[in-house]
Amino acid sequence: MDNDNNTALYAFRKYGDTVLRAAYACCGSYAEAEDITQDVFLLLHAKPKSFNDDEHLKAWLLRVTINKCKNLRRSFRISRTGSLEAEEASSASYEMKTEDSSVLAQIQQLPKKYASVIYLYYYEGYNTREIADMQGKSENTVSSLLRRGREKLRLELEKEGAL
Repeated sequence: MDNDNNTALYAFRKYGDTVLRAAYACCGSYAEAEDITQDVFLLLHAKPKSFNDDEHLKAWLLRVTINKCKNLRRSFRISRTGSLEAEEASSASYEMKTEDSSVLAQIQQLPKKYASVIYLYYYEGYNTREIADMQGKSENTVSSLLRRGREKLRLELEKEGAL
């Protein structure tokens, strides 16, 4: 990570999958997640930054990813053309590599505001304060989203007979 010319390449090799999974958790579309991932690393390549350590780099990447997902949701194209769910249903579904894909599948079915917070907390290991900073929300809001998301997830898992 010492050489600015290689920062984007280093970051992509180390955190490319993490950024892709976070983008997918936030936007729910594999195609959009790939585009967002590409944009994040192109931004880092075009405007290299210096980071204190790998955790600082990872936090920056995830923050930019979340912001790009928010921008996508607000974009004219998405707001005017509707959901990509119909397109997603006809194309191959993206599955993240985890030990329990059924739980992850249920997380992905949650509303995006819950899915992204649960993903960052449980899969990326961030605490509520860090998630709040990344998403531009208060720590209490993130805690509430986690609590409500867990409850919705628990109900869905019980319904599926997974609990």
